[in-house]
Amino acid sequence: MAVLPIYNRTGQQVGSYDIDVAALAPRINKQLLHDVVVMYQSNQRLGTAKTKSRGEVAGTTKKMYRQKGTGNARAGSRRSGIRRGGGHIFAKRPRDWTYRLPRKAVRLATRMALASKIRDEQVVVIDELAFSAPKTKDMAAILRALKCEGASLLVATAAHDVNVYKSARNIAGVSVSPVAGLNALSVLSPRRMLVTKAALDAIRQRATPGAADAG
Repeated sequence: MAVLPIYNRTGQQVGSYDIDVAALAPRINKQLLHDVVVMYQSNQRLGTAKTKSRGEVAGTTKKMYRQKGTGNARAGSRRSGIRRGGGHIFAKRPRDWTYRLPRKAVRLATRMALASKIRDEQVVVIDELAFSAPKTKDMAAILRALKCEGASLLVATAAHDVNVYKSARNIAGVSVSPVAGLNALSVLSPRRMLVTKAALDAIRQRATPGAADAG
């Protein structure tokens, strides 16, 4: 059982939050976390690299000179890969790098990532985070009060909040995600997490047996 202090917008502690880390993930499987993170990174690859083979470059197919009698090594097409302007011998082709691990494994990895953040004391809890209108200055002041500035940070909200997103998107190193959009890569990449109390409630609810899991 972990006890997380709850802070308000000015950085003052206003309560505490009890969460059973073992309920999120009984143990941390580093190999599973690695496999899921590599999957997400691989799925982000564009796979659009392409080079021309000797059949695609411009140039004649005529033999450069006769086979024998010139004193030079025999030569074929000017489009050969060993000549300047020729095609690539092992030309690159567009490739789809995407693949998918089992859904249960991906969801479990998300819970493991959250549990590891809590165990490493890299999670800061705020009682509420809401803005009447997008205001980057106010968001920066909150992060300063909570001592979350200067390092990569993930802000997790219970649901998608446009004002929170727009208030944080121009702050370097800060990303915003609702609980439903969390995954192992987004949780492990930043150094710290700032979560609202409502977001923690949503995380606990999604981790209960029979509930829809994050990831």
